[in-house]
Amino acid sequence: MTQTTEAAAVRQPPEPTRARVHRAWFVAAVTFVTIIGAAAFRSVPGLLIDPLHEEFDWSRGTIGAAVSVNLALYGLTAPFAAALMDRFGIRRVVAVALTVIAAGSWLTVWMTAAWQLMLCWGLLVGLGSGSMALAFAATVTNRWFTARRGLVSGILTAASASGQLIFLPLLSWIIDRYDWRPAAVTVALAALAVVPFVWLLLHDHPADVGQKPYGAAEFVPKPAPVRGAARRAVTVLLSAVRTGPFWLLAGTFAICGASTNGLIQTHFIPAAHDEHMPVQAAASLLAVIGVFDVVGTIASGWFTDRFEPRRLLAVYYALRGVSLMFLPLLLGPAVHPPMIFFIVFYGLDWVATVPPTLALCREQYGEDSAIVFGWVLASHQVGAALVAFLGGVARDTFGTYDVVWYASGALCAAAALMALVIRRRGAGTAVGS
Repeated sequence: MTQTTEAAAVRQPPEPTRARVHRAWFVAAVTFVTIIGAAAFRSVPGLLIDPLHEEFDWSRGTIGAAVSVNLALYGLTAPFAAALMDRFGIRRVVAVALTVIAAGSWLTVWMTAAWQLMLCWGLLVGLGSGSMALAFAATVTNRWFTARRGLVSGILTAASASGQLIFLPLLSWIIDRYDWRPAAVTVALAALAVVPFVWLLLHDHPADVGQKPYGAAEFVPKPAPVRGAARRAVTVLLSAVRTGPFWLLAGTFAICGASTNGLIQTHFIPAAHDEHMPVQAAASLLAVIGVFDVVGTIASGWFTDRFEPRRLLAVYYALRGVSLMFLPLLLGPAVHPPMIFFIVFYGLDWVATVPPTLALCREQYGEDSAIVFGWVLASHQVGAALVAFLGGVARDTFGTYDVVWYASGALCAAAALMALVIRRRGAGTAVGS
């Protein structure tokens, strides 16, 4: 037996012949639960604005600044998260990220100054959440599945919306019944509760348990830890910024983040409360958005396979802008059918922009498209961060959110125009060519 054959034999241990359920599905289940648990911290910022303002007399702009730091770090950490997982392993990165999130949320219970909110909720929770962005689900899917990748990706994407659906009503009830501190502790406990499952059950690679990826014809050896992945992410960014389509894609996605995470997710509940709507009712409406965003994303993927993605983006942003212009007329003390229609529509449109944006990245940048999309996603969170801060400042200045809704509607109209002028390019062309 040659040395090569011996090495191959070592790398390819026999698989259990009687296993009924592939280990990949258990890994996907743990990933699903992890994302649901982590979704708790994403549900809190909009619920905290009024309680923190009333207790500490901090301006909404100050509180919004902490949220903006959180959102910005979530986006800026994401392009490097996959590199961290390749270097140190999925299990270690996710376990540490959950622990950092729990620490940041727990420490807010004792805060007395605004800079502590920036440190805990902005820096710690932002870094932790950024380490479990889209890279987490994508890395698990790519390593453990050869078949059914689309199905698994869709399920893991739905986990975030499911977590929002579970935690928003619960946390709003806790804040209304008790205080904001028990809600912060609940977030910390939710994150910590998942850590043992991650450490014990979330294996980094199928080769760790002697199995092939689900649907693979051959055993896949575990690759060596990857060095230089972070350097490549920066190199691809430096090449992409020299092209016009990158700025148009990043600009439209920044407006997408501004009009979703930065605006609705952060300021919808306090804006509805300004109009005397009960906090629990407003939180429930926001949770419903999470349900319909799953439906909208799946439908948008189907449309992207059949229609021109530039036109789809233009339609999505135009309709979103129009709906925001009507929102000031819909907000009131009671939930009525026009408001429900807005919530359903906004949920369908929430992340419908992702499939056509990803398709355009693939068309423009070929093999580098995944990394370019990571940076485009970072611009999404930077846009969200800016509006999370500026929305609070506008509320402090004008005493109402009306100007924020109208300005965001105008930005969406600009995004629709930007999408239409993205030039075509051959599907297989990479950034550096």
